[in-house]
Order: sequence, then structure tokens, then C-alpha cells
Amino acid sequence: MKVLVIGDSHGNIANLKHVVGFAKNMNVVAIVHCGDWNNLESVETILEYKIPLYSCLGNADIDPLVKEKFKEYLEIELDGKKIYIVHKFLKNDKKYIGKDVCFTGHLHSQKMWEIDGVKIVRPGALENNIFFAVYDTVTDKIEFINN
Repeated sequence: MKVLVIGDSHGNIANLKHVVGFAKNMNVVAIVHCGDWNNLESVETILEYKIPLYSCLGNADIDPLVKEKFKEYLEIELDGKKIYIVHKFLKNDKKYIGKDVCFTGHLHSQKMWEIDGVKIVRPGALENNIFFAVYDTVTDKIEFINN
């Protein structure tokens, strides 16, 4: 199963629509957003596509309507993979331990590394660019895309 991994959209509706359109063509079955939506309109834009959404809050998510929808972090399981979603990754947080993958945002760059056997993935930002990732739960591979 393929999962679209995005973050740091900061209210850029055009980039969100572009990426989800791309994702629909790839038949993604879920969307992970690593926080920093900025406004409720951004969240609603993604929800219109009827693809399951998993997200956390970011430091720029100060809108009360966004804050009531999400928490600081999220732990989920998709296709047998244990996933931790947090906006700003902190090694001493330790909630990521025991997961297969941790998706994180905040720094707006694309990067993948491993700590304690957990793959840490930062998909990039949608604020000014179209940087995101696609996670394949079957192969456990990450594909970074910058469009």
C-alpha cells in the first residue's frame, strides 16, 4: 500500500491540491501530514479527496479550529507497519522507539535516517515548493519527490 507523506503546507492550498492529485494517480490509500497546516481550509481541502488522513499539530497550527482536530503526535498502524507522526522530531522523545517508521516535519527539507532501528523520514515542505514523499508499506521504501 502506498502512503502520501506531506507536511509544512502552511496554508498553500494550490500545492496541497497538486500533490493530492498526483497521489490519486498513484492510488495512495492514506495521507500522512506532519503538521503546520496553518488553517482549517487546508485540512478541509485534503478531506475533500476522501482519502484517510493521519496528522499531528505543528508549531504554526495556532488556529483553534485546527488545534481541536489534531494532537501533538499520533501513533497508528497501517498495513502492519507501526508509524509515529510528529511535527518536530526530538531524539530524546523516545515515543518513536518500537515503531517501523517515524514521519516528521518542521525543518522543510527532505531527509531520511535511522535511529534505534527506526526509519526517520522528513518529507519536505509544501509551503513554497512541492517536496513530499511516498511510503510503500509492502517494500518499506521511501520515494522522495520534488516537483
